[in-house]
Amino acid sequence: MPDWKELIEELRATGSTHDQLRRKYLAKLYDFTGRNIIVYYSSWLQKKDLRGQMSGFDVNDEDKNGFMSAIHGLDKTRGLDIFLHTPGGEISAAESLVDYLRSIFGNNIRAIVPQLAMSAGTMIACSCKEILMGKHSSLGPIDPQINGIPTHGIIEEFNRAAQEISIKPYLIPLWQPIIAKYNPTLIGECEKAMNWASEIVKDWLVSGMFENDPDAETKANGIISELADHALTKSHARHISMERAKQIGLNISALEDDQNLQEAVLSVHHACILTLEQTNTIKLIQNQNGVAFLKQFIALNQPMAIMPQ
Repeated sequence: MPDWKELIEELRATGSTHDQLRRKYLAKLYDFTGRNIIVYYSSWLQKKDLRGQMSGFDVNDEDKNGFMSAIHGLDKTRGLDIFLHTPGGEISAAESLVDYLRSIFGNNIRAIVPQLAMSAGTMIACSCKEILMGKHSSLGPIDPQINGIPTHGIIEEFNRAAQEISIKPYLIPLWQPIIAKYNPTLIGECEKAMNWASEIVKDWLVSGMFENDPDAETKANGIISELADHALTKSHARHISMERAKQIGLNISALEDDQNLQEAVLSVHHACILTLEQTNTIKLIQNQNGVAFLKQFIALNQPMAIMPQ
């Protein structure tokens, strides 16, 4: 299988479009595994400057339209391998997407993380029976954020303010402008979001990755205690390596254990990244048959969705 440089040379030498390149290597991977494949890619790394101008980079409810198109017509008995390359997004959208995928493929779903599946991407990966990663791959913490601020950090700040003020009332003027920036219901919303994320991921682990395992509850609780605790992970952007993911108890398979599989997976990954780098695509969802949902931006930075067949 070709590497990154060889794929670029192939694009230049043959005049192949990015779509043709993706189709070629998705088909090769399908021939190798015999399993349905859907790639789910965001260009948040390639188009950082656009993230503040338009939506669509994160996991959201619109994504289900792409998955519905990609799943239509597939042989459901062949299971599903889902490539995840995403910064994360809405808990509600991730929950709805997992429910949809499981209603079709049951627990016969594997996550493939060639590079990064953060936050809600990690949550989706945890809903699968197995996660394929390489030494170059990372998952992330699943502690929720509200307006880009960790919910655990908000609660921690409130508790610290209450403790310090109870001991040293003269600190009230210092804390007042800090606490005033939060609305009155924020603490309750933070607690609900944290419980929500932990509860659904635990349920997915027990019913999926650890199905029929007598220690499923214990294993799931251990994983949640690591992934959902901001005090442990320190940052929502923390990268969790393949080895660390194994240590906390996730069912991880190393791509390096099968060189042919690794090369096939990375060829697909590189073909997708080339699309994100060299076109105006911000979201890509595609199956092994070439059915694709691409969300793109045009010159005026207005998003549009196209579905080439």
